Parts: sequence; structure tokens; C-alpha cells
Amino acid sequence: MKILRITLMLSLLSLVTNSAAAQTKLKLEQVGGNFSKPLLVTSAPGETNRMFVVDQNGKIFVVKDGVQLSTPFLDVSALNSSGGERGLLGLAFHPQYASNGYFFINFTDNSGDTQVSRYQVSAGNADVANSGSRFDILFIDQPYSNHNGGCIRFGPDGYLYIATGDGGSANDPGNRAQNGSSLLGKMLRIDIDSASPYAIPPSNPFVTNSSIRDEIWALGLRNPWRFNFDSATGDMYISDVGQNDWEYIHFEPAGDAGGRNYGWKIIEGSHCFSPSTNCNTTGLEMPIFEYGHSFWPTANYCIIGSEVYRGKAMARMSGRYFFSDAGSQDLLSFRYNSTTNTVSDYVDHTAETNVSGSASSLGMDGNGEIYVCRTPNIYKIVPAEMRLIVPSLTTGAQSVIYVVASTPSSPTYLTYSLQGLGNTPISQLSVVLSLSNPRLAATTTSNSTGQASYLVVPPPSLFGRTIWLQSAQQSNTSNVFEATFN
Repeated sequence: MKILRITLMLSLLSLVTNSAAAQTKLKLEQVGGNFSKPLLVTSAPGETNRMFVVDQNGKIFVVKDGVQLSTPFLDVSALNSSGGERGLLGLAFHPQYASNGYFFINFTDNSGDTQVSRYQVSAGNADVANSGSRFDILFIDQPYSNHNGGCIRFGPDGYLYIATGDGGSANDPGNRAQNGSSLLGKMLRIDIDSASPYAIPPSNPFVTNSSIRDEIWALGLRNPWRFNFDSATGDMYISDVGQNDWEYIHFEPAGDAGGRNYGWKIIEGSHCFSPSTNCNTTGLEMPIFEYGHSFWPTANYCIIGSEVYRGKAMARMSGRYFFSDAGSQDLLSFRYNSTTNTVSDYVDHTAETNVSGSASSLGMDGNGEIYVCRTPNIYKIVPAEMRLIVPSLTTGAQSVIYVVASTPSSPTYLTYSLQGLGNTPISQLSVVLSLSNPRLAATTTSNSTGQASYLVVPPPSLFGRTIWLQSAQQSNTSNVFEATFN
């Protein structure tokens, strides 16, 4: 059956274009096997069938097509100290990984100090790294065992960003986060392509300031456990773990010149810390969102994140910033408007996604789908409602679109839009489609287990176009799936 603009058999009572359509109900679906303490899920650039899981004990595992491979991609357990806040903490793939095979890890060595090193994939097996290819990039002495940061990511500018904690203990006793001669309590930015082991990007904000090290991109961080770049906009979000009272999230827009001071330990979040009153906040950046340790009835004391959803399976969630807390295990999200500096549409997803295990991080695969690391497993955030599963769509070729968890033995409609999201009431089905100007693509009947399928052959005229798909039944709708025709 071809996807064509045929007459919609359902009466469209009204059409209200609104990108803030109803939110998708969520659940967590386990992926892969058991790990020791998974801390990160990520993928290599351009890869959609593999993801890499970082285990704190020093191993990186490959999960290919949903199956965890038994042989680790890399094992540095003999090189790193592990436990508490130490271990293998970060992984980032070079933007040209497909051609050079380089990737970078951040770990605490056997002396407890931070080491950023480069490795290369093995020549004969893409699922195993060459353990002998280690090349050390950056070493940072750690005065205490905690607050090691650990997150590393390549920015849209191709430079490597490294988040460091303030060195540990409590209350930053050495005032390292505000000390420009220390790399602790900072966001660093280095160029790993122009020199060995690295060069300073000429646009780094402090290259002309002799009192602040050239590697520093931003100051005043306490323990930025995770940060991320929005894959659609390039904006940076930093989730920084607070001290006694507050957890908070900082924002840096794409194309920013750097040089920001996020305030620790003068402030904790937006609140005076040292001194506790009448602190001078001139020149300090305030968080876009914060919550107190007593904000919820459960124990909230350690923010973890962070990812902005840009996947295709839940188009209504696109642009939402997801984060969690290691104490409460809450899964939370909101939208941020950088133009108005406002947070809106805050949602607590905890009740609908409740899974036991200690939350340690969020991550993302090559399709933009988000995962939650909860020891000893990893979980994918998926729709909890009637679920539409769409394969890669190629014009002129036959594809099968599936529906699961629908009402059994009921008429099931596949609708689509070439315009995007909206709110369109369908009175005959007592539903509101989350599509703008929807049309009917196909009709079928679900089986006794609530599964259905549609056979589609997209016409050549749709090549390169984007389509939004949603399935509907009486009083029931699925997630909205965004797909682009090959």
C-alpha cells in the first residue's frame, strides 16, 4: 500500500498548529546485559546500530543491534582506580572517527589523578580497540578522591571539552574553582589535532590573560558530572552537583565566546555560599534551573544528566532537556527558551518510569534516543503508550511499519503529516492527533495481542522529505514518529 495523499476518512473538526503538543508518556526498556556500574551511553559519529557503554570499573562495552558483546571494546581496569567517584568516567569519539579510529577516555589512574588519553580502534575488528595505542593527552593532579568531573565531549567546533571538578573534599578548601592557575573546577577546551599532545585554540577566552591558564574555557564549577551539546542547536548544558543545599543547571548558547564564571564557591546555584550572605555576584553566571535538596519529599542531592532529546521515535519530545538525581532516582525534563531565559513545561516522569537501581547518568545513541544508566543495567526511554515502530523508509521500496501495545482486535489507522506537529481533534475516534493537517495512509486491524502492521511503499516524489507518522484507534493514539525518506 503506497503512502499517498488520499482523502482522510476521519472528520477534521479543527486544526490548531501547535508544536507544544501533548507529551508522550514514557517508560524505561532494558537494553543489553548486566554491567558493573554503567556511567555513560554514547555512540561513534554517524553510527546508528552500535552504542558504547562505559563501566566505572574500567571497561567499555559495545551494544550492537540491542545485544551486548561479550568482549569489551576496551579494558583499562589495570590502569585506573575505581570506586566512589573514581574510575573510568568519560568517553568521546573523534569527529572523524570513521577515518582515523581515534577516541578519548577520561579516567582516574592508580594514584587517583585525572588522565585524559587517546586510543585507536584495532585494524582488524571494529568492535575491539587497540589496547596498545594509548597516547596521553592531559594529566591533572587530584588533591582528594572526589569531585573528579570526568565528562568529555567534542563540541560543534571540533574541539575537545573537558569538565573538571574542584578537586574534592568539601567546600572547595583550596578555592580551586576560582583559581585561574588551576585546571580544577573548570570547563577546558583544547585542540587535539593541531599539535601533540594538544594545542590551545586561538579563540579560547583567556589566551591573553596571564593569570588564567590558556586551556580554560569557563571557571567556577564544583563537580560538573555531565554536560552535553544539543545536537540540533549546539547549545551547551552543564549539570553541576551542588554542596549542601542546591543542584543546578547552567546554559551556554552555541557560538558563545567563552570566559564565563559559573560562580562556585562564591555562590551555590544562585545563592550566596562563601560568604553566606551579601556575596558579590558581579560577573557571575546564574543557573537556568535549580532545585533544593528539600524540594521533593525524597532525597535529592546529586544532579545527573544530561541530554536534550533529538530522537525520531518521540517527535513530541524533541527539544526537551532530560536529567535525573542519583539520590531520588527521579527522571525529569523541561524546555528552555534561551531568548527569554525561561524554563517551561517541567515534567516529572518518575512515576511512569520507575525502575530500581542507582541512577548514575543519562546518555544518547546515534539515533538521538536517550538512555538511563541505573546499576547494573541501562534502559532506553521509550513510549509507554501505543507504540509506533518505523524502520528506515526508502522511496520505491516496500517497508513494514509496526504498532505494538494497542487495543486488541480493533481498527487501527496510520496517519501522517508532511507539515509537522499540531493538535487536530478527531471526533469519531475521540482523540486528538498530534499532527498538522493529518492524512490517512493505511488502515488495518490489530490482532488479539494488540499488534498491527502496515505495508507501505513510499512514492519517489517523497525522496528527501520529512514525514510525521502517528497511529490511532478509538480513544487511543501512539507516539509521533519523525522520518526522512531515503
